[in-house]
Amino acid sequence: MTNGALVALLVCGAVLAYGQLGAGQAAGETTVRTVTASRGSVVASVSASGSVESAKSRALSFGTSGTVEKIYVKAGDKVGKGDILARLDDDAAQESLSAAKATYDSALDDGTGTAELYAAYVKARNAYREAQRTLAATVLKAPFAGTITAVNGSVGGDSSGSAQSSAQSTGQGQGTGQSQTGSGFMEIADTGRLQLVGAFTESDVGKLEQGQTATVTFDALPGVTATGEITQIEPVASTSDNIVQYPVTVTFTEVPSQVRLGQTATVEVVVGRADDVVTVPSTAVSTNGGQATVTLLRNGRQTSTPVEVGVRGATLTEIKSGVSEGDQIVPPATSTGTTIGGNQRQFGGGGFPGGGGIPGGGGVPGGGR
Repeated sequence: MTNGALVALLVCGAVLAYGQLGAGQAAGETTVRTVTASRGSVVASVSASGSVESAKSRALSFGTSGTVEKIYVKAGDKVGKGDILARLDDDAAQESLSAAKATYDSALDDGTGTAELYAAYVKARNAYREAQRTLAATVLKAPFAGTITAVNGSVGGDSSGSAQSSAQSTGQGQGTGQSQTGSGFMEIADTGRLQLVGAFTESDVGKLEQGQTATVTFDALPGVTATGEITQIEPVASTSDNIVQYPVTVTFTEVPSQVRLGQTATVEVVVGRADDVVTVPSTAVSTNGGQATVTLLRNGRQTSTPVEVGVRGATLTEIKSGVSEGDQIVPPATSTGTTIGGNQRQFGGGGFPGGGGIPGGGGVPGGGR
């Protein structure tokens, strides 16, 4: 076959293939993805994360100094109000009480007939009472029923305890066994009264109020939820990384048995709901300068249409006016394929590999003969 015939054959083939390819691209470009406005329910909510803590907890300390003689509980033990938790060596306190009692009895025998005797009586009485309080302070008792969450001291140690000496977790946090620290010799919490403090953004906190119901989910407990109620909204914000947040306390009203102190959780509060309304995907609504719009497809033409929105949810948005049920909405375009010359194509390249239309880059393999 001559070179001329070969060139003619290649050119004809290239023109035919390119024409077919272009036809396919044109067909692809005329396809418009739409979604249909429908009727349904829209739920709007705000959320924040935090960790489970007791709504009633306290760090416990002895009322006097001394050496720890006995510890009756360990972290994780449940105790009742008034139960003895630990005791100091009370020999010195007992001796002081005996001496104060003797002085007090003597003052009573001497009477209070004169100012001097009365002053001696008052002094002896006060010393005796103080000695009684000191002896009582050598015993550490539970102020309320609850669970011991940490023991920060040990037998033979100082009454102040040490936050690092023998602090143990209760195992409430999925059995991690990590140490807890605190300012007291022991720590106690009422595990029947739990709460979570979440940090809500300034835009979200304005939608909250005390008494609202909340739903709590837990990172370590898939499928487990608890219910709660907003009991406190802090009036003072905290700022981190230029984000303004307000602490909000959610007190649990129902606590599943699997929930433990220290578990990380997410609290969600429903702040708006609309039922049996016209809805569109939230991603289909654009807002510019305070005006919300959607793109409608009517008679093959796309029209940007102002709309009045109601409740905005994470996936759906309520449309009060501007869109009717059944209308076709064109959502924002997503980029696919390769862009050539400003037009979106279904296929990559400009025609044929090589960049010039026919393989080889110049038209005919071999350089142009």
